Amino acid sequence: MPRLVLFNKPMNVLSQFTDAKSPSPRATLSDFIDRPGVYPAGRLDRDSEGLMLLTDDGRLQARIADPRHKMEKTYLVQVEGAPTEAELEPLRQGLTLKDGPTKPARARLIDAPELWERDPPVRFRKSVPDAWIEISIREGRNRQVRRMTAAAGFPTLRLVRWRIGDWALDGLAPGEWREIVV
Repeated sequence: MPRLVLFNKPMNVLSQFTDAKSPSPRATLSDFIDRPGVYPAGRLDRDSEGLMLLTDDGRLQARIADPRHKMEKTYLVQVEGAPTEAELEPLRQGLTLKDGPTKPARARLIDAPELWERDPPVRFRKSVPDAWIEISIREGRNRQVRRMTAAAGFPTLRLVRWRIGDWALDGLAPGEWREIVV
C-alpha cells in the first residue's frame, strides 16, 4: 500500500531533504520527517507555509504533482490592500503573467483564518489595510499565486497552502506530520 505523509511546512523550510547550495545550513524536510523512502509530491516555496504531501509511490507522486492531472490546490492568502469582490474578477478570469496566461482560479474574500503565529510575523502597517483571500488553482507554476495576486494589484504578505485535492491541513501544527495509507 502506498504511504502518504501530510506535512505542515513551516516558513523558511526548504521543500527538499538536503540543502547542497547553501554554505550555511538551512532547514529542510529532514529536520522534521524521519520516514525513509518518501519524497515530495510537488514543491512549496521557502517563504510559503502549509500542506506538503510526500509519498513512496511514484505514480501517486506524479498524479499529485503533475498539472495534467489538474489536482486542485487551495491557498489562504493574506494580501496587502482591501480588494473588493469585483477586484478579484481578474483572478477568476485568468490573468496574463510573464510566462503566459493562467487558467481561471476560484477566488473569494474570507475572514481572517485562525492560524498559528508566523515566525517571523507579517509586518503590520497601520496605513495599509490587508485582507484574506481563498484561492484555488489547478496549475502549479513557480510562485504562481504570489504573481497572480501582485498582477491583480494586491501583493501577497502571507501564503498558506491549506488543501491539495482531498487532503487538508486540518489538525496539523507547523512542523507536524501524519502518515496515512492510500
